[in-house]
Amino acid sequence: MPEGPEIRRAADKLEAAIARQPVTEVFFAFEHLKPYEAQLRDRTVEKIATYGKALVTHFDNGLCVYSHNQLYGKWMVRRAHSYPTTRRQLRFAIHTPKKSALLYSASDIEVLPAAAVHQHPFIQRLGPDVLDATVTPEQILAWVQDPRFYRRRWTSLLLEQSFLCGVGNYLRSEILFVARLHPTHRPVDADLAQLARFADAALAVPRQSYQHNGVTNDLAIAADLKARGMPRRAYRHWVFDRSGQGCFVCGTPIVKDHTGGRRYYFCPTCQPSAGDRF
Repeated sequence: MPEGPEIRRAADKLEAAIARQPVTEVFFAFEHLKPYEAQLRDRTVEKIATYGKALVTHFDNGLCVYSHNQLYGKWMVRRAHSYPTTRRQLRFAIHTPKKSALLYSASDIEVLPAAAVHQHPFIQRLGPDVLDATVTPEQILAWVQDPRFYRRRWTSLLLEQSFLCGVGNYLRSEILFVARLHPTHRPVDADLAQLARFADAALAVPRQSYQHNGVTNDLAIAADLKARGMPRRAYRHWVFDRSGQGCFVCGTPIVKDHTGGRRYYFCPTCQPSAGDRF
């Protein structure tokens, strides 16, 4: 499932294709949204905002379209009115003279005024967005010490969008590795220096992933391995999806484990399970 960086890159692609151009046609598959087609036709998309894994398409008449891909939704950018051969169902489309933005298979689509976006039930529950440039490590450091989160295991806490918005499975493992925290520990088990490392990593890792097309590994290591002809999966991440391979820092084989049916990865040397402190 795509995480915050992938959703933001998808929004960037959509903006580049259809924003600030006249909208020639809008299509909604759901009957209760059909009346909005005429209201959005001949308008302009001003921007596409992201809230973790949700997109909000802002039109210049003050209306917005909220969409959440959930498990199966998929956006496609095509030539105007050019449709792919697919068994997916088209749920929402924005057409401009040159390009069309097509949303397939998503079921969570709403139209609402711009002033009501932050009151949307999903958006209202979100924690700080790790891709929001205004969010600082100092804010995350204070946030992680909140009593609501302080005694939760990292493995479950980092998948809660009410804690950090935009973090998913691969970012969970990568953030904890960079912060040198064992996945089964809790914030309360960490000292202030460890929590500060977490606060830095919680922002730095997702932002690097967004800026470098999903690469969360050290960029120099990744560049070297890529230059030597290694496949992307061999250099993309520090630990995620690298079970049994050597840690890039210490050489210890990476361990894969599961919780709640979701896999996670860690280095048992760099992320000790005992009360070791660095």
